[in-house]
Amino acid sequence: MRSPSLGSGLLALVVTAVVCIPGAQADPPADPAGPAAPAAPTAADVQAAQDRAGGAEGDVAAIQQRLAGAAAELDAATVRAAKATEAWNGARWAARTARAAKQQAVADAAAADQTLVTHKAAFRDAVITAQGMGLEMSMVEAIIDADGMDTLLEQSAASDYVQSLFDQRRIAYVDAADAAATAADAATTASAEAARALADARAARDEASAAAGEAEAATARIEARRTRLVKRLARLRGVSVSIARAHQAAVDAQAAAQAAAEAAAQADADQAAQDAKAAKNEQANDDAPTTPPTPAGPTPAPAGGAEAAIAFARAQLGEPYRWGAAGPSAWDCSGLVVKAWAAGGKTLPHYSVAQYEQSTPIGRDQLRPGDLVFWSDGGPGSIFHVALYAGDGRIIHAPRTGRPVTEESIDYWRTPDFFARP
Repeated sequence: MRSPSLGSGLLALVVTAVVCIPGAQADPPADPAGPAAPAAPTAADVQAAQDRAGGAEGDVAAIQQRLAGAAAELDAATVRAAKATEAWNGARWAARTARAAKQQAVADAAAADQTLVTHKAAFRDAVITAQGMGLEMSMVEAIIDADGMDTLLEQSAASDYVQSLFDQRRIAYVDAADAAATAADAATTASAEAARALADARAARDEASAAAGEAEAATARIEARRTRLVKRLARLRGVSVSIARAHQAAVDAQAAAQAAAEAAAQADADQAAQDAKAAKNEQANDDAPTTPPTPAGPTPAPAGGAEAAIAFARAQLGEPYRWGAAGPSAWDCSGLVVKAWAAGGKTLPHYSVAQYEQSTPIGRDQLRPGDLVFWSDGGPGSIFHVALYAGDGRIIHAPRTGRPVTEESIDYWRTPDFFARP
């Protein structure tokens, strides 16, 4: 940002210097009344001073442009690392889920096999009994061999009972065999899914590690560049480095606030356009039969345990960011939320996308302390950063490599995309 007093200050300095320098001609004879008045600066002198002031201002503008470029480069590195980290967290979560499903499927298969063994033994006994009762003989043979009607009836009743029991045992055995085969197939599929999920998690871990290393190197490189540029600004402005750094921080904050305001204005404009389109469609369909609209659900009650969650998060202020970490002395964004809400009595996955999916979506105007604030590159499935809302327009979060857990404005960076209540 151009300093309004820089050009005039330098101009005054140069003009004063020019005024105080004697002319190039020979000195006039001494005047007993006192020294001669200094020669007035020429138009060329004034122009030269203005050129020097303008050049300094141009240098300031160029440096500030380079600072803005460095900030954009750092922002891009931050987003890449955040996406990679949350992809790793998501892959770990998927691997754990797949491993649990595999364990359940294996247990189900073992239970089905045990059930099959039981029904197989019962069916075997039923076959032996049926053979002993002679269930394969014809009705005619049964009548001929019968000693009388009572014997025939007794034999028929016994045969019917054994036949029914045999059929039941056979059906139970077939069903158990089918269940065991299905369970075995499910266990095989679950094992394959778990193996794939584990491989995906390992690949995501490697990508996250590379992205984190790149972000760390970029952060160090960009911060060193910013330090050099701020020192040059300090020399050009004739102020201390600390003052120049504070001034640049204010410039950065103002730029961030302006970007957030522009994003919010664009979101409002998009919403207004959607509302206008909906109103137009509603007007066009006034004459058509419609079903009563489903009333919107009530705003969810404030989450219980929010105070404890916020207190836990505040206790971690100043602790370093580390990708994939969930304490006890280092954190990534979703890891901090996991442990904060664990202190508040709720279990959340260590994955920002799943944290949103397992919470109740709300609007920004419904935010209460303890709610979750999300940043995304698209829909909820593209969420890559999460923070804990602390109230009064502030959040607590683990921002990125090089920045520790901090409490700051919800609009410190870019406008959040989604909000939810655990």
